[in-house]
Amino acid sequence: MDLLLALGLILVVGLVGALISRRFRLPTITGYIVVGLILGPTVSGVIQSDAVVQLEAVTGISLGVIAYIIGTSLRFDVVRSLGKSIASITLFESFSAFAVVAVVLSFVTVYFMPGLGFRDSYVPFGLMMGAAACATAPAAVVAIVREYRAKGPLTTTLLAVVALDDAVAVIIFAGALAASGALVGNAHAASMLTVVLTPVLHIGESIGIGVACAFGLGWLSRLVRTRELTLVLVLGFVILSYGICEAIGVSGIMANMSLGVVIGNSRRLRQMAGTLEDVEPVLYAMFFVLSGLHFDATSFASAGPLAAIIVVVRIAGKYVGTRIGAWVGRAEPQVGAHLGLALLPEAGVSIGLALIAARDFPELASAMVSATLASVIINELITPPLLRSTLVRAGEVRVEPPREEPREPVSGSGVEKEQHEHNVPVGSTSFGTSDPYISESPWTRSQRARRSASGDRGAGPSNPRSHS
Repeated sequence: MDLLLALGLILVVGLVGALISRRFRLPTITGYIVVGLILGPTVSGVIQSDAVVQLEAVTGISLGVIAYIIGTSLRFDVVRSLGKSIASITLFESFSAFAVVAVVLSFVTVYFMPGLGFRDSYVPFGLMMGAAACATAPAAVVAIVREYRAKGPLTTTLLAVVALDDAVAVIIFAGALAASGALVGNAHAASMLTVVLTPVLHIGESIGIGVACAFGLGWLSRLVRTRELTLVLVLGFVILSYGICEAIGVSGIMANMSLGVVIGNSRRLRQMAGTLEDVEPVLYAMFFVLSGLHFDATSFASAGPLAAIIVVVRIAGKYVGTRIGAWVGRAEPQVGAHLGLALLPEAGVSIGLALIAARDFPELASAMVSATLASVIINELITPPLLRSTLVRAGEVRVEPPREEPREPVSGSGVEKEQHEHNVPVGSTSFGTSDPYISESPWTRSQRARRSASGDRGAGPSNPRSHS
């Protein structure tokens, strides 16, 4: 299929799916994923595998932007106040999910793959699948938080934990890989210290690249004066940072999180945190439809029962680990009660870790990859609505999804108009403030000011501070 035709179908049909999803009070990403699943090579075949491969660059750009958004949301002053609880929750929920999945699969896999050895097959299989299962997909979390404008201690903790979760998962996987190699008597297996230090060094390289790109962005920002060129500058550095990491084989997600952290905590550059708001909806649509296109229906059919066990056990591990971590870290009650069910989305990192494990354990490769893909399918379909309902129950999101701002002038005084058009984006300036002028991003304010100047000149001043 022609690449432009495939991209047009992704956007148009994806939008239809998103609108249908919202009619049923579901997150828009659910509609995107279902559309991708239907259009994919293993269901309808409308979009073939070659087009999916050619669109991989879109996935990288989207992940880079999502990681950058997470980074800009991590304000040091806010995270510092929650630092102990964030560290405690991240460690406990990751290790709990890993341990529970590993133990359960070590004993139940015999019913799905009989005839293998417990020590050299079932235990390594459990360790590898447990390590892959402890990762959380940041894309779904950020998309839903942004869509419903969630704000509060649960949302802040959620974004911080998601930012750290993948790094912990990679380290756990490295240890599990070394232990599994020792169990099967792999003479070429590296020492535990070497296997664990390698991903730690890669994470350090990623952070260094992100920080270096942030300084480069800050230097060039002195030469940029318009909103449009600022968008080009920020998006360019986000893609550049991710691309450098892909070229040298380190984590682009970690690099762009670091880039976002520096921008979000710099007094001079903080205004750029909301620069990418205009391109986010398009990237989310393409990313999640493409995620659906990658799903393999045949894998789901062959590994569905085992994947269902992984999903259920993983949910239990995440929930229990989060409750323990919240108690140890003395987090707020609503964080401990709800966060466990908000950390369930699973996608790219888990698949990547499973593919690495499959390469080192070829006799278990088919089962590992099929079970991981099938569990990701289940998670991506059931966890977005669950995440939305969790944020609603925690009182950090409106029950109704956000509506588009009206284009026509709103009757009433200038103050009423400002309150009616007020949007609070989730970003580096949205936490811990009640002033709508402060909690809006600079670009949202500029757009609102332009609309006010052109469509409602007589309604009053556009700056909310002028009413005080």
